[in-house]
Amino acid sequence: MFSASRKPESAQPTPEKGKSAALPEQFYSTSIPTRAGSVLSNGVSIKGTVKCSNALLIDGELEGAINSTGPLTIGTHARVRGEIRTKSAKVQGTVEGNIFVTERCELQGNCTLRGDIEAPRLVVNEDVTFLGNAKIATQKPVTT
Repeated sequence: MFSASRKPESAQPTPEKGKSAALPEQFYSTSIPTRAGSVLSNGVSIKGTVKCSNALLIDGELEGAINSTGPLTIGTHARVRGEIRTKSAKVQGTVEGNIFVTERCELQGNCTLRGDIEAPRLVVNEDVTFLGNAKIATQKPVTT
């Protein structure tokens, strides 16, 4: 069930035919840097699989798999329960599940990971809780 409440807005004049309506300035305001990508905000919960081809920031709760061909950031308020497959990952919140990345995985300060990591590069900062195994392997050139 979803419910939302809105503050009453003042009536805006209807644009004439052929002219576009200007959106209020507040429509464009955001506290997140503008760049191509998607955001799952703090306070939002999703159960299911998330697929994304651009940058993805998760700062809410997710129970399910994440499949992304772009960079992934697990924000400080995030709680993710499920497998993650992505290009690169920065973990700042809590993850319960395995992480598979094709480029780089970074566990940032005060994050918690309960699961395994498979990545060609791994960075682990101070004050990280990591309960699992790490498989760090880069592609070796094939010699003939």
